[in-house]
Amino acid sequence: MKLAAIIPAFALVSAPAYAGPEAFHPGPVIEDFGPIATVDIEMAIPEGSEFRVAFDVSGEADAGELNRTLVSAARFINMHAEAGVDPADIHIAVVVHGSASRDMTVQGFYGDVHDGTENANAALIEALSAQGVEVYVCGQSAAYYDVTNDVLLPGVTMALSAMSAHALLQQDGYTLNPF
Repeated sequence: MKLAAIIPAFALVSAPAYAGPEAFHPGPVIEDFGPIATVDIEMAIPEGSEFRVAFDVSGEADAGELNRTLVSAARFINMHAEAGVDPADIHIAVVVHGSASRDMTVQGFYGDVHDGTENANAALIEALSAQGVEVYVCGQSAAYYDVTNDVLLPGVTMALSAMSAHALLQQDGYTLNPF
């Protein structure tokens, strides 16, 4: 057999198989949001690990779509729970500022801003809140976008600013997730 025929066959056998989007499945904690892929990890998560992670979101989702950072917070919980971390040891905070403040509002306000479109984030925030996720809106951004306390979704808290929310979370041992 010629070497030219062996090399392409070997390349097919040794190439990694990527599953793509179909590799993702519902997570064990927040089943409706934050799909995850099961991964054969080499960087071990030590037993007894506790996470205190803050997510920062400034970009508003397209009207009627889920805010990507909120989905990431759900995914963080799901993937770590699947990897064996006790969900009680996963503490998540989401600090919202800029135009993303509008994603944190009740349907009446959100619909007025988005031509009657339904706020898909309401169910996600409810699911996150049920897992103890703290969601803080920057009061400075809220003032700019006419978001008042009475139009915030249940589970969303008004902070003085995103800067102060991050500073207080950091003092409480939260690290900032860079994604």
